[in-house]
Amino acid sequence: MAAGVARDPLAAPLGARFLGALADRVGAEPGVLDAVLVAPASGVVPEGAVPLREMSCSGATHPRVDRALLHRTHVRVWTTPDEAAVLVLGRGVAGRWEVSLEVAPEARGRGLGTALVAAAPSLVPGGAPLWAQVAPANTASLRAFLSAGYRPVGAEVLFGS
Repeated sequence: MAAGVARDPLAAPLGARFLGALADRVGAEPGVLDAVLVAPASGVVPEGAVPLREMSCSGATHPRVDRALLHRTHVRVWTTPDEAAVLVLGRGVAGRWEVSLEVAPEARGRGLGTALVAAAPSLVPGGAPLWAQVAPANTASLRAFLSAGYRPVGAEVLFGS
């Protein structure tokens, strides 16, 4: 496996050769390389926040919710009154609180994603930090999280079967 490691020790764990060699070694496919961002929980709903309605996970039929239920525990789901967006919180990697969202195509470009991720830290129990994984190519999502004050702290690739 050493031959598959890049010369740069910071880049090595996320390099294509290393990830391919690791995938072969563990028999699992690497997922997407995601930027990892974090926003400390404030416990305070931002002024002018988008109103949210909590939904039952069992009643939710959305791909974002389905994915969260596969990979997270303690999943909670909110939607906007017009159901133009869904916001999902749950415990993910190492038990950290993670957020994901999706805005319907017809509701994009108006700041709804930024407003949702800005409100999300106030929904985390106990004031814990809130984490997000964003594919760097998803520039709209990355801009929304950065605009809402999330800070990049690293990158990760999750492996699955």
